[in-house]
Amino acid sequence: MAHKKCPRCVDEILIQHRYEQQELDLCRLCGGLWFDKDEVNAVIRSKNPDVDLGCFSESFGESLGDSEIDCPSCQVNMQRHHLLEHFHLEIDICIECNGSWLDRGELPPVEQSPELDTHLKELNKGLSWKTYFFQLLSQLPVEFNIKAKKTPYVNYTLLALNIAIFLAYFFNDDSYNWVITQFGMTPSIVAAEGQWWTLLSCVFLHGSVFHIVGNMYFLAIIGDNLEDALGHIPYFLLYLTCGVLASLGTMMWRYGSDIPSLGASGAIAGLFAMYMVWFRHASLSFMFIVYQKKLSVIWFFALWLGINVAGLLFFDDGMDYAAHIAGFAAGLLFAILLKDWVHRKNPLLSILGHESIQLKR
Repeated sequence: MAHKKCPRCVDEILIQHRYEQQELDLCRLCGGLWFDKDEVNAVIRSKNPDVDLGCFSESFGESLGDSEIDCPSCQVNMQRHHLLEHFHLEIDICIECNGSWLDRGELPPVEQSPELDTHLKELNKGLSWKTYFFQLLSQLPVEFNIKAKKTPYVNYTLLALNIAIFLAYFFNDDSYNWVITQFGMTPSIVAAEGQWWTLLSCVFLHGSVFHIVGNMYFLAIIGDNLEDALGHIPYFLLYLTCGVLASLGTMMWRYGSDIPSLGASGAIAGLFAMYMVWFRHASLSFMFIVYQKKLSVIWFFALWLGINVAGLLFFDDGMDYAAHIAGFAAGLLFAILLKDWVHRKNPLLSILGHESIQLKR
């Protein structure tokens, strides 16, 4: 039996490599893999046991014509295809023997291609009249992202806790004043009397209905994805840590101030940064007066950050811009430090950050 040679390295002999109960052919130099007929289908099915799958080639995107390499089995010129309509990774296919060649790094998106195809169709959905009128009336963005696989118990608990605390004190003036005095973070009091617990307690307080509705909406739409990516306990700890660091940012910026700081905005700003780094494929709709547009989360939060920096420097309207910026900076640091760990836990997130992804915005 003739040995197969690597189509990239020419003279390098492919060696047998067992993967997912299939005997594949591997090039030790370039890391490429050769799949004989039906082997790639078997690998995909092993990774997606609950999905009704057809043939690997049925989901291909655009045909790109002749490849620059020849088939290791029958030596005919191979053909290039995009892996999916919205994922322009080039795959080399032999139309004679139905074999497939994958270069190093191309196996993960191929394995995940059924799920990837489903998610990309969802991500590329256009805006509708329903999203338009919702945003026109509420001025809140609409999220386009993959759905969380795990129930976000911590996020539900945070939402319920914030709302319950708000209802317990807000509609009674005496209760409102006592709660804000005891648990709001007032920089001058913390500095003089050491009420350090208020750095955390203030994160669960809100000063108006509009304040809590806005914060809880953003927590609801992005928190489930982050909890899914991180796990319940890490998500909870990062939320609290971003909230405390946001409060410290306010204390340093407004040192000696008698104005209490309150709200989950700083903690949620930290979530914004993590969401932006780990979910680059997601979109949020932006409404400019009456014009609605899907934006990359990077652009959306860049606009949000710019508004907050301008507010910090030029406006004195009672908004705690320092907490927003400090919370965002803390979240950005955690996002960078934990990115590789999060991607290892969630391979699909890494794939969705690939340069081959095609998103409609």
